[in-house]
Amino acid sequence: MKTLRTISELRSALAPERRTGARIGLVPTMGALHEGHLSLVRRAREECDVVVVSLFVNPAQFGPAEDLGSYPRDEARDAELAEAEGADVLFAPPATEVYPDGFATNVEVDGVTGVLCGDSERRGSDHFAGVTTVVAKLFNMAQPDRAYFGQKDAQQAIAIERMARDLDMPVEVVVCPTVREPDGLAMSSRNAYLTADERDRAPAINRALEAADATVARGERSASAVLSAARAELSEAGIEPEYLELRSASDLQPVEQVNGSTLLAVAAQVGKARLIDNRVLGGTSSQ
Repeated sequence: MKTLRTISELRSALAPERRTGARIGLVPTMGALHEGHLSLVRRAREECDVVVVSLFVNPAQFGPAEDLGSYPRDEARDAELAEAEGADVLFAPPATEVYPDGFATNVEVDGVTGVLCGDSERRGSDHFAGVTTVVAKLFNMAQPDRAYFGQKDAQQAIAIERMARDLDMPVEVVVCPTVREPDGLAMSSRNAYLTADERDRAPAINRALEAADATVARGERSASAVLSAARAELSEAGIEPEYLELRSASDLQPVEQVNGSTLLAVAAQVGKARLIDNRVLGGTSSQ
């Protein structure tokens, strides 16, 4: 596996592969790799001839009060894990390579980014403008045929799919199932922030999703009843959600009734860790 730092190095490494018709897969990450990330690398390895894993802690998507400075970083460990799963290239640029002096362009997706994790009144930042801008840059840098993202970050995936479609980007956005710990907690780099007591309580987030799913399975469709079942599980664990909302899984519009494409999304601050999770209710979907 090659570790590359500059855009020119990346393009030079991929150009001969592209000329032969090789299918290029990109797995964008902020490092601190865990099994969720590695499942994306394996999927890319199965479907592509060349696999690029990007490693970049993107400052543009962190708000002033968020954890940019303390976000876990261990490039040597990440490189070892990515190589073991078959990655061909680790692209780990410095911030100055991604955002050079004078950088003044943002890519924003209207409609799906101003709610949930993009609510500026909650987070006080242009979080998703930072996400979509850096992903657009990575798509231009690597020019992948396919790019892989996790369902855990459902809103991010919806925004990136919309961006790629609206801007006619020649890349297929592949959204893969959420990977969970044995007790149901969605894998996240931020789980490392949890104390032992917080780690014991955190799986209540997934239990809340399961309770909502069970409520729907019993025939209940009203948003109030479904949310009440989820909220009860969180309350029992002493977790107050930042948000707990039902939205359309396609465009994140609010819904009053659950149907086959209704997203139940939750975010909660558990100690120092801001945890998010989601589930599509009323139909069949990878979780």
